[in-house]
Amino acid sequence: MKHPEPPWELLRAFLAVMRGGSLSAAARSLDVAQPTIRRQVEALESCLGAVLFTRSKAGLAPTEAAVAALSYVEAMSSNADALARSISGSARSERGTVRVTCSEVLGVEVLPSMLVSLREKHPHIDVELVATNRREDLLRREADVAVRMVRPTQSALIAARVGSLPLGLFARDTYLAAHPPPVRLRDLATQHALIGADRDRSMLDALRAKGVELGPGQFALRTDNDLAQLAAVREGLGIGVCQLAVARKTPALRRVLPSLSFELEVWVAMHEDLAGVRRVRAVFEHLKGALKLHLAGQLTGTQR
Repeated sequence: MKHPEPPWELLRAFLAVMRGGSLSAAARSLDVAQPTIRRQVEALESCLGAVLFTRSKAGLAPTEAAVAALSYVEAMSSNADALARSISGSARSERGTVRVTCSEVLGVEVLPSMLVSLREKHPHIDVELVATNRREDLLRREADVAVRMVRPTQSALIAARVGSLPLGLFARDTYLAAHPPPVRLRDLATQHALIGADRDRSMLDALRAKGVELGPGQFALRTDNDLAQLAAVREGLGIGVCQLAVARKTPALRRVLPSLSFELEVWVAMHEDLAGVRRVRAVFEHLKGALKLHLAGQLTGTQR
Protein backbone atom coordinates (compact mmCIF):
# COMPACT_ATOMS: atom_id res chain seq x y z
CA MET A 1 0.00 0.00 0.00
CA LYS A 2 1.40 3.37 -1.04
CA HIS A 3 1.53 5.93 1.71
CA PRO A 4 0.71 9.59 1.02
CA GLU A 5 3.63 11.97 0.58
CA PRO A 6 4.25 13.67 3.95
CA PRO A 7 3.96 17.47 4.12
CA TRP A 8 7.22 19.36 4.63
CA GLU A 9 6.13 20.74 8.00
CA LEU A 10 5.99 17.19 9.38
CA LEU A 11 9.44 16.38 8.00
CA ARG A 12 10.80 19.63 9.40
CA ALA A 13 9.49 18.70 12.86
CA PHE A 14 11.11 15.26 12.57
CA LEU A 15 14.44 16.84 11.61
CA ALA A 16 14.25 19.27 14.53
CA VAL A 17 13.66 16.40 16.96
CA MET A 18 16.56 14.41 15.51
CA ARG A 19 18.88 17.39 15.79
CA GLY A 20 17.68 18.58 19.18
CA GLY A 21 17.19 15.20 20.81
CA SER A 22 13.84 16.03 22.37
CA LEU A 23 10.41 17.48 21.68
CA SER A 24 11.15 20.52 23.82
CA ALA A 25 14.40 21.30 22.01
CA ALA A 26 12.66 20.90 18.66
CA ALA A 27 9.86 23.20 19.78
CA ARG A 28 12.35 25.88 20.81
CA SER A 29 14.25 25.66 17.53
CA LEU A 30 11.07 26.01 15.47
CA ASP A 31 9.43 28.48 17.88
CA VAL A 32 6.26 26.43 18.27
CA ALA A 33 4.54 24.72 21.20
CA GLN A 34 5.79 21.31 22.28
CA PRO A 35 2.37 19.64 21.78
CA THR A 36 2.49 20.85 18.18
CA ILE A 37 5.78 19.03 17.61
CA ARG A 38 4.37 15.89 19.22
CA ARG A 39 1.30 15.98 16.95
CA GLN A 40 3.46 16.54 13.87
CA VAL A 41 5.76 13.62 14.69
CA GLU A 42 2.77 11.36 15.33
CA ALA A 43 1.19 12.50 12.07
CA LEU A 44 4.41 11.73 10.20
CA GLU A 45 4.58 8.26 11.74
CA SER A 46 1.01 7.65 10.63
CA CYS A 47 1.75 9.00 7.16
CA LEU A 48 4.83 6.79 6.75
CA GLY A 49 3.40 3.78 8.53
CA ALA A 50 6.52 3.52 10.68
CA VAL A 51 7.52 4.20 14.28
CA LEU A 52 10.23 6.88 14.33
CA PHE A 53 10.85 7.26 18.06
CA THR A 54 10.48 5.08 21.10
CA ARG A 55 9.21 6.93 24.12
CA SER A 56 10.30 6.42 27.71
CA LYS A 57 10.89 8.37 30.91
CA ALA A 58 14.39 9.11 29.61
CA GLY A 59 12.97 10.83 26.51
CA LEU A 60 12.91 9.95 22.83
CA ALA A 61 15.19 7.47 21.10
CA PRO A 62 15.23 7.31 17.28
CA THR A 63 14.35 3.96 15.77
CA GLU A 64 16.18 2.29 12.91
CA ALA A 65 13.59 3.78 10.54
CA ALA A 66 14.32 7.29 11.84
CA VAL A 67 18.06 6.87 11.41
CA ALA A 68 17.53 5.58 7.86
CA ALA A 69 15.28 8.52 7.01
CA LEU A 70 17.54 11.22 8.44
CA SER A 71 19.91 11.68 5.49
CA TYR A 72 16.99 12.01 3.06
CA VAL A 73 15.25 14.63 5.17
CA GLU A 74 18.51 16.51 5.65
CA ALA A 75 18.96 16.57 1.88
CA MET A 76 15.42 17.92 1.49
CA SER A 77 16.15 20.60 4.09
CA SER A 78 19.36 21.61 2.31
CA ASN A 79 17.51 21.83 -0.99
CA ALA A 80 14.76 23.92 0.58
CA ASP A 81 17.33 26.30 2.05
CA ALA A 82 19.18 26.48 -1.26
CA LEU A 83 15.92 27.23 -3.04
CA ALA A 84 15.20 30.09 -0.64
CA ARG A 85 18.68 31.51 -1.24
CA SER A 86 18.39 31.12 -5.01
CA ILE A 87 15.25 33.27 -5.16
CA SER A 88 16.50 35.82 -2.60
CA GLY A 89 17.87 37.89 -5.48
CA SER A 90 18.43 37.90 -9.20
CA ALA A 91 21.47 36.03 -10.50
CA ARG A 92 22.41 39.23 -12.32
CA SER A 93 22.43 41.45 -9.23
CA GLU A 94 24.56 41.73 -6.10
CA ARG A 95 21.54 41.34 -3.87
CA GLY A 96 20.28 38.42 -1.83
CA THR A 97 21.59 35.74 0.54
CA VAL A 98 24.86 33.80 0.36
CA ARG A 99 25.65 30.95 2.75
CA VAL A 100 29.33 30.73 3.79
CA THR A 101 30.90 27.88 5.73
CA CYS A 102 34.28 27.78 7.47
CA SER A 103 35.97 26.32 10.53
CA GLU A 104 34.98 27.33 14.05
CA VAL A 105 38.06 29.45 14.70
CA LEU A 106 37.93 31.21 11.33
CA GLY A 107 34.24 31.92 11.78
CA VAL A 108 34.70 33.51 15.19
CA GLU A 109 38.20 35.00 15.06
CA VAL A 110 38.91 35.82 11.42
CA LEU A 111 35.94 36.16 9.09
CA PRO A 112 33.81 38.73 11.00
CA SER A 113 36.12 41.62 10.08
CA MET A 114 36.09 40.45 6.46
CA LEU A 115 32.31 40.43 6.50
CA VAL A 116 32.33 44.04 7.67
CA SER A 117 34.29 45.12 4.60
CA LEU A 118 32.10 42.86 2.44
CA ARG A 119 29.01 44.62 3.75
CA GLU A 120 30.55 48.01 3.03
CA LYS A 121 31.24 47.02 -0.58
CA HIS A 122 28.04 45.04 -1.14
CA PRO A 123 25.36 46.37 1.27
CA HIS A 124 22.56 44.33 -0.30
CA ILE A 125 24.21 40.94 0.17
CA ASP A 126 23.19 39.08 3.32
CA VAL A 127 25.45 36.34 4.66
CA GLU A 128 24.53 33.15 6.47
CA LEU A 129 27.70 32.08 8.28
CA VAL A 130 28.12 28.43 9.29
CA ALA A 131 31.14 28.15 11.60
CA THR A 132 31.67 24.42 11.96
CA ASN A 133 34.41 21.84 11.56
CA ARG A 134 31.86 19.61 9.87
CA ARG A 135 32.44 19.83 6.14
CA GLU A 136 29.33 21.32 4.53
CA ASP A 137 28.68 19.76 1.13
CA LEU A 138 28.84 22.32 -1.69
CA LEU A 139 27.58 19.77 -4.19
CA ARG A 140 24.41 19.31 -2.16
CA ARG A 141 24.09 23.09 -1.75
CA GLU A 142 24.54 22.97 2.02
CA ALA A 143 26.58 26.14 1.48
CA ASP A 144 27.37 28.45 -1.43
CA VAL A 145 30.97 29.39 -0.55
CA ALA A 146 33.38 27.42 1.63
CA VAL A 147 36.71 28.24 3.24
CA ARG A 148 38.56 24.95 3.54
CA MET A 149 41.82 23.81 5.14
CA VAL A 150 42.31 21.05 2.59
CA ARG A 151 42.22 21.15 -1.19
CA PRO A 152 38.71 20.49 -2.54
CA THR A 153 38.74 17.48 -4.82
CA GLN A 154 35.26 17.45 -6.40
CA SER A 155 35.46 18.23 -10.11
CA ALA A 156 32.30 20.36 -10.05
CA LEU A 157 33.87 22.94 -7.72
CA ILE A 158 35.76 26.12 -8.48
CA ALA A 159 38.55 26.37 -5.91
CA ALA A 160 41.26 28.94 -5.32
CA ARG A 161 44.25 28.43 -3.05
CA VAL A 162 44.83 31.64 -1.11
CA GLY A 163 47.91 30.64 0.87
CA SER A 164 49.11 28.73 3.91
CA LEU A 165 47.91 29.23 7.45
CA PRO A 166 50.84 29.11 9.90
CA LEU A 167 50.28 27.61 13.34
CA GLY A 168 52.51 27.54 16.40
CA LEU A 169 52.54 26.59 20.07
CA PHE A 170 51.41 29.27 22.52
CA ALA A 171 50.86 29.72 26.25
CA ARG A 172 49.68 32.56 28.45
CA ASP A 173 52.31 34.59 30.32
CA THR A 174 50.86 33.55 33.69
CA TYR A 175 51.30 29.88 32.78
CA LEU A 176 54.89 30.47 31.67
CA ALA A 177 55.64 32.37 34.88
CA ALA A 178 54.77 29.23 36.85
CA HIS A 179 56.25 26.77 34.34
CA PRO A 180 59.58 27.66 32.69
CA PRO A 181 59.15 27.74 28.90
CA PRO A 182 60.15 24.52 27.12
CA VAL A 183 63.60 24.58 25.58
CA ARG A 184 63.49 21.24 23.78
CA LEU A 185 60.67 19.36 22.11
CA ARG A 186 60.83 16.57 24.68
CA ASP A 187 60.13 19.13 27.43
CA LEU A 188 56.52 19.19 26.19
CA ALA A 189 56.02 15.58 27.23
CA THR A 190 57.83 15.78 30.55
CA GLN A 191 57.35 19.26 32.02
CA HIS A 192 54.17 20.83 30.71
CA ALA A 193 50.40 20.62 30.62
CA LEU A 194 49.10 20.55 27.07
CA ILE A 195 45.82 21.44 25.42
CA GLY A 196 44.76 19.46 22.39
CA ALA A 197 42.20 17.41 20.55
CA ASP A 198 40.30 14.47 21.97
CA ARG A 199 39.53 12.14 19.05
CA ASP A 200 41.30 14.05 16.28
CA ARG A 201 44.82 12.61 16.08
CA SER A 202 46.21 14.89 13.37
CA MET A 203 48.22 17.15 15.70
CA LEU A 204 49.55 14.20 17.71
CA ASP A 205 50.66 12.59 14.47
CA ALA A 206 52.37 15.83 13.40
CA LEU A 207 54.25 16.02 16.70
CA ARG A 208 55.17 12.35 16.53
CA ALA A 209 56.67 12.97 13.11
CA LYS A 210 58.92 15.54 14.78
CA GLY A 211 59.98 13.07 17.45
CA VAL A 212 57.55 14.03 20.25
CA GLU A 213 55.49 11.15 21.67
CA LEU A 214 52.53 12.35 23.73
CA GLY A 215 50.02 10.35 25.71
CA PRO A 216 46.77 11.26 27.50
CA GLY A 217 48.60 12.00 30.75
CA GLN A 218 50.31 15.05 29.24
CA PHE A 219 47.04 16.84 28.49
CA ALA A 220 45.36 19.20 30.92
CA LEU A 221 42.45 19.44 28.47
CA ARG A 222 41.38 17.32 25.52
CA THR A 223 38.54 18.59 23.35
CA ASP A 224 37.73 18.48 19.65
CA ASN A 225 36.17 21.93 19.89
CA ASP A 226 38.80 24.32 18.55
CA LEU A 227 37.23 27.33 20.27
CA ALA A 228 37.40 25.56 23.62
CA GLN A 229 41.09 24.80 23.01
CA LEU A 230 41.76 28.44 22.16
CA ALA A 231 39.89 29.66 25.23
CA ALA A 232 41.86 27.31 27.48
CA VAL A 233 45.19 28.56 26.09
CA ARG A 234 44.09 32.15 26.59
CA GLU A 235 43.12 31.43 30.19
CA GLY A 236 46.51 29.90 31.01
CA LEU A 237 45.58 26.24 31.34
CA GLY A 238 48.57 25.06 29.33
CA ILE A 239 50.32 25.04 25.96
CA GLY A 240 48.30 24.64 22.79
CA VAL A 241 48.31 25.19 19.05
CA CYS A 242 47.08 28.53 17.77
CA GLN A 243 47.02 30.49 14.52
CA LEU A 244 49.71 33.18 14.66
CA ALA A 245 47.43 36.11 13.84
CA VAL A 246 44.76 34.90 16.26
CA ALA A 247 47.37 34.59 19.02
CA ARG A 248 48.49 38.17 18.44
CA LYS A 249 44.98 39.35 19.32
CA THR A 250 45.70 38.33 22.95
CA PRO A 251 48.73 40.31 24.23
CA ALA A 252 49.25 37.88 27.12
CA LEU A 253 49.99 34.95 24.82
CA ARG A 254 53.61 34.01 24.17
CA ARG A 255 54.92 31.68 21.51
CA VAL A 256 57.00 28.75 22.71
CA LEU A 257 59.40 26.64 20.72
CA PRO A 258 59.16 28.97 17.70
CA SER A 259 61.18 26.56 15.59
CA LEU A 260 58.22 24.16 15.81
CA SER A 261 55.63 25.25 13.27
CA PHE A 262 52.80 23.79 11.24
CA GLU A 263 50.98 24.95 8.14
CA LEU A 264 47.54 24.37 6.70
CA GLU A 265 46.56 25.23 3.15
CA VAL A 266 43.61 27.59 2.81
CA TRP A 267 41.20 27.32 -0.10
CA VAL A 268 38.04 29.18 -1.08
CA ALA A 269 35.56 27.11 -3.06
CA MET A 270 32.17 27.38 -4.72
CA HIS A 271 30.05 25.23 -7.03
CA GLU A 272 30.68 25.88 -10.72
CA ASP A 273 26.95 26.30 -11.29
CA LEU A 274 27.01 29.39 -9.07
CA ALA A 275 29.83 31.11 -10.95
CA GLY A 276 27.32 33.22 -12.88
CA VAL A 277 25.39 34.30 -9.76
CA ARG A 278 26.81 37.74 -9.07
CA ARG A 279 26.20 37.84 -5.31
CA VAL A 280 27.91 34.45 -4.81
CA ARG A 281 30.81 35.40 -7.05
CA ALA A 282 31.19 38.70 -5.17
CA VAL A 283 31.47 36.89 -1.82
CA PHE A 284 33.87 34.33 -3.28
CA GLU A 285 36.18 37.02 -4.70
CA HIS A 286 36.01 39.17 -1.58
CA LEU A 287 36.92 36.33 0.77
CA LYS A 288 39.68 35.19 -1.55
CA GLY A 289 41.29 38.64 -1.50
CA ALA A 290 40.71 39.28 2.20
CA LEU A 291 42.14 35.91 3.21
CA LYS A 292 45.23 36.48 1.08
CA LEU A 293 45.87 39.74 2.96
CA HIS A 294 45.20 38.03 6.29
CA LEU A 295 47.62 35.20 5.56
CA ALA A 296 50.29 37.61 4.34
CA GLY A 297 50.00 39.43 7.68
CA GLN A 298 50.63 36.23 9.58
CA LEU A 299 54.10 35.97 8.10
CA THR A 300 55.27 38.99 10.11
CA GLY A 301 55.33 39.76 13.81
CA THR A 302 55.24 36.13 14.87
CA GLN A 303 57.52 36.49 17.85
CA ARG A 304 57.18 38.84 20.78
